[in-house]
Amino acid sequence: MILPDNFSPQEREECAKSLFRNGYNCCQSVLLAFADVLELNEKAKSEILSVIGSGFGGGMGRMREVCGGFSAMVMMAGFIAPAQDPSAKAARTVNYAMVQDFARQFKDRNGGSIICGELLGITKRSVTENPEPSDRTPEYYKKRPCEQIVGTAAHILAEKLMSMD
Repeated sequence: MILPDNFSPQEREECAKSLFRNGYNCCQSVLLAFADVLELNEKAKSEILSVIGSGFGGGMGRMREVCGGFSAMVMMAGFIAPAQDPSAKAARTVNYAMVQDFARQFKDRNGGSIICGELLGITKRSVTENPEPSDRTPEYYKKRPCEQIVGTAAHILAEKLMSMD
């Protein structure tokens, strides 16, 4: 993939964190941190990335399941190593291996889990949690590790893209 001149893992990490601080959910923050890369490579536009990632906040609709930041990494694996043809077993193998590697790195850097509730220290998860997003107050940012987690996810993705050059 063609990368912009200012591209670095640290820059993408800060971009994802900034997007999160500006109200985007975890998945959107990571995806949109790479919107310029995907647009430059004619893969996707930022508007569609924001729409696609919209339901993945709070571990998929606030169900506290798979972390939205990690979900964005899985989506990015599809852009990096596409496997759209179901008969192309080799492509699917490459894609799945990338997802597994992303999971390993994400877990290593985030306390051993890809599950939102575990990352947040929520021991009781319920699909009946109120679907209304939390207000983004200073207290919210103090008690949630999400900003750091999306930064880490973006950092891992940027490292992968740079290693492919």
